[in-house]
Amino acid sequence: MYKILSVIVFAILYIYTAVGVIIVIFLSWLNAGKLIRTLTGIWAKSVFLLMFKRLHITGQENIKKEEKYILISNHASLFDIVAIMSFYPEVSWFGHERLLKIPVFGHFLKLTDYVPFKEPTFRNTRYMLEQLLQKSKDRSVALFPEGTRTIDGKINPFFRGFIYLFRSGDMDILPITLNGFFDLKPKNRFTINFRSKLSVIIHKPVSKETLAGKDDNQIIETVRTIIKSAYY
Repeated sequence: MYKILSVIVFAILYIYTAVGVIIVIFLSWLNAGKLIRTLTGIWAKSVFLLMFKRLHITGQENIKKEEKYILISNHASLFDIVAIMSFYPEVSWFGHERLLKIPVFGHFLKLTDYVPFKEPTFRNTRYMLEQLLQKSKDRSVALFPEGTRTIDGKINPFFRGFIYLFRSGDMDILPITLNGFFDLKPKNRFTINFRSKLSVIIHKPVSKETLAGKDDNQIIETVRTIIKSAYY
């Protein structure tokens, strides 16, 4: 039953996203960046509605509109990106290039400030992060420091790429915990679990002052501990 329903939902999502891509392409010609971001947020919210899911978000009061952040989150599902876009569409992305190969959705990412990498080595990660800083300009940036989706539901160790962003700019870190997304649609399963309960916890920003004097490993552990504290 879930297989049939999953096929139907994915077909609807692909068609819906394809229409959105066409609209975004048209608006990009008009330089309507603000409208594109607004529509991106609406699209992301409606993706979950089309899956009959309610996305429970807490901590939105921790986001100040006038501030820029480095959004750091755990990573369990393809829908993690959509979840963050639903409440924070004004963001540039850094992630694996394989996402660009996903039909329709990959093309949608190409229309955003998405900077892909092949393998998370120190050399190419730093180069890509420099590109991300240049593209983001006055926008926040988002990345999944685990480097890939978890295959067992546990939060993997973090790569240190986001440390370069943190030390190079003036943005605070905004930790985000995503719950229920591994149950919804993990990496190695096609079907959607329509019974999964989804929640997003937006933690208080971690400032440079808070992390002053800490080395890279201590910063990584501080952020990872915050994210894990609300993970279940």
